[in-house]
Amino acid sequence: MSKIRVLLADDHTLFREGIAGIVSAQPDMEVVGEAADGLEALVKARELVPDLILMDIGMPTGDGLEATRLIKREHPEITIVMLTVRDDEEKLFEAVKAGAQGYLLKNMASRPMLEMLRGAIRGEAAISPMLAGRMLEEFRRMSRIAPSGEGTQGDLTRREQEVLDLVATGASDKEIAAQLIISIHTVKSHVRNILSKLQVSSRLEAARIARHKGPA
Repeated sequence: MSKIRVLLADDHTLFREGIAGIVSAQPDMEVVGEAADGLEALVKARELVPDLILMDIGMPTGDGLEATRLIKREHPEITIVMLTVRDDEEKLFEAVKAGAQGYLLKNMASRPMLEMLRGAIRGEAAISPMLAGRMLEEFRRMSRIAPSGEGTQGDLTRREQEVLDLVATGASDKEIAAQLIISIHTVKSHVRNILSKLQVSSRLEAARIARHKGPA
């Protein structure tokens, strides 16, 4: 039986070496290449056409999300699973939209990670139960939205509008929380509600609507 050919893309050499050791120790997997940034991942994917790419999200010279979009456009048959240190819902949805088959946190144990990678090759979603639950909740929110076209800023509460105005300036959740004197958890909740009401899937899209339409 042929082995699963794996390409590793991560800008941290020590982490990459650790994952390479774990993957290479599996009887059904082999590491065929490594990349230190998104651009190199794209080049190596074209050259090697691996079965599976483990892709870090935050890398210099082209991040993992952009590299995933480009690779999947050229080689839709390649399975890509994102690796990240951050439990970020927005990045999760962006990764899925980009074509990723999974989204795993770097602090997980090796055994469940390997099981999920094998599942991803079979077409299963390589997503932790917690993140899968969040995705289901997002789908439920979307299903409750009346199919009446794009939402408007007029649907937002005063506080949500304040949060959206700051999102449009490029402020982070931490900066928004400090300026409005609320917790980061509350900011994230407001952002989820904003995305749902505006019927968009990312902060970037919400910010574009805010900048285009101006204050409600």
